[in-house]
Amino acid sequence: MSRKMIPVEKSFAAWRKDLEYEKAYNALEEEFTLAAVMIEARARAGLTQQQLAERMHTTQAVIARLESGRVKPSTRTLERLAAATGMRLRISFEPVPAN
Repeated sequence: MSRKMIPVEKSFAAWRKDLEYEKAYNALEEEFTLAAVMIEARARAGLTQQQLAERMHTTQAVIARLESGRVKPSTRTLERLAAATGMRLRISFEPVPAN
């Protein structure tokens, strides 16, 4: 028996037509962006989650939770991640675009 696969982009396009889905997705956008930036910093440093955890004096499970977006890191955690990946942490405020 073969299954028909639907491309993920097609599913997201359909879901984004739902106003409640769009509202929930947008509310999480910043968390997803932060997780993606943390993953990118680790990847640029050429580190595994385990190696990053060792540099930050924590566990691989903590790094996995941070990168999943399920946990909001403290500023101190972000500073430790930046130092462990050879990066500089910069936080900024930006105006919210008008609707």
